[in-house]
Amino acid sequence: MFDLISTAYALGSSPADGGGQPNPIASFLPFVLMFLVLYFLLLRPQMKKQKNQQRMIDELEKNDEIVTSGGIHGTILNIKDDILVVKIADSVKIEISRTAVSRVKNKEDADGKGK
Repeated sequence: MFDLISTAYALGSSPADGGGQPNPIASFLPFVLMFLVLYFLLLRPQMKKQKNQQRMIDELEKNDEIVTSGGIHGTILNIKDDILVVKIADSVKIEISRTAVSRVKNKEDADGKGK
C-alpha cells in the first residue's frame, strides 16, 4: 500500500510540470507569518508597556503618591536625579531609585483608572 502511495506521488510531481521544486516564497511564508503573529501579540504590547512605564517615571513630581515595586506606599518629598526621597509615615523618609516606582496613585485616580 505504501508503495502505491509513493508511486502515485512520484507520478504526480514531475520536474517537467514545475512540481519538482517547491516555491521558496511559499516555504518561507509560514515563518514570516509566525514572526508577525509574535510581533503583534507579544513584542508590540510589551514595548508599549515599557514606553508608558518610562514616561510615567520621567513625569514624577513632588507630592505624587506612589507605590514601589516592593509594595511601599508613600509621597515624594524630593527628587534628586535618579533618587527619590519618599515619606512613608510621620517622620519616616526613605530614598529609593526612580526605577523602583511601579505606579502613581494620585494620577491614576485623576484619570479615572484607579479605584
